[in-house]
Amino acid sequence: MPVYLLKKTASLIFTLALVAVITFFIFEILPGDAALVRLGIDATHAQVEAYRAEMGLDQPVYIRLGEWFYKAFRGDFGVSTRFDQPVKLLIRSRMAVTTQLTILALLMTILIGIPISLLSAKYRGRMSGLALGVVTQIGMAVPTFWLGILATYLFGLMLGWFTPGAYVSLSENFGRGLTYLLFPALALAIPRVAVLVRYTRSSILDEWGKEYVRTGYAKGLSTDWIMYRHVLRNSLIPTLTILGMMVAEILGGTLIIEQIYNIPGMGKLLIAGISGRDFPLVQGMVLYIAFLVIVIHVFLDILYKLIDPRVNREEHL
Repeated sequence: MPVYLLKKTASLIFTLALVAVITFFIFEILPGDAALVRLGIDATHAQVEAYRAEMGLDQPVYIRLGEWFYKAFRGDFGVSTRFDQPVKLLIRSRMAVTTQLTILALLMTILIGIPISLLSAKYRGRMSGLALGVVTQIGMAVPTFWLGILATYLFGLMLGWFTPGAYVSLSENFGRGLTYLLFPALALAIPRVAVLVRYTRSSILDEWGKEYVRTGYAKGLSTDWIMYRHVLRNSLIPTLTILGMMVAEILGGTLIIEQIYNIPGMGKLLIAGISGRDFPLVQGMVLYIAFLVIVIHVFLDILYKLIDPRVNREEHL
């Protein structure tokens, strides 16, 4: 395990460095000038040059990249050129909202997806099982932004269950805040539910054909007992990998959903940084999100090894 952790740590550092370099050079080749974006088109040449010197934009590319790496690995992502605030403070102020939305969407995915997977596998070959399969295929094809707009129109404008655009934080009013987050979380969860059902159902059916299931029947165990106590537990182990991928997908989905619902989270902040060519903000946020995703994958990978010792034995063969 220590050797494995060292390998994962080295892989994490390499991946973060690669993400940082790619993001840096993407902004280098984009048209436009960050100084003009910040000061406006009415700024004089002297003001633009002074600002570029102040922010270090007049330095060669390799110097700016090296300085950014040095500061970033100390936790200093610089100052936002659009908001005039330290990037780490901006991320910290928006992180809680996006975290709440992500956790809620992931919980809804699990609580809806696992029971549907069980029902679809249990009633395989019947009309009900086939109907669930068709519904999941449709769910995989529906884009998140369309679901977000549909939920806003149906539950916000028609039914009046919440006021579109009037975000309320959980700390301000827990009931209203939770109600407001339910609908964007549902829009994020539905496509992931379809994916989870597809993979979990396949895993359940694979487990159902194994020898221990026939042994259970031979001992007189009921179908439900075998399903819930043995098959489900074993089939959920590969599902951990899918859930790790879904966290990254949900974080990506917040970029659009937070715009639709006017949620002041990291997705909305990232869009503001991109539109304003706020390099320090975008670079810091991309690196931070990449760090979160990689850490989650490493955690799930370790959990996978702890739950299923066969993984460790297979690696030593």
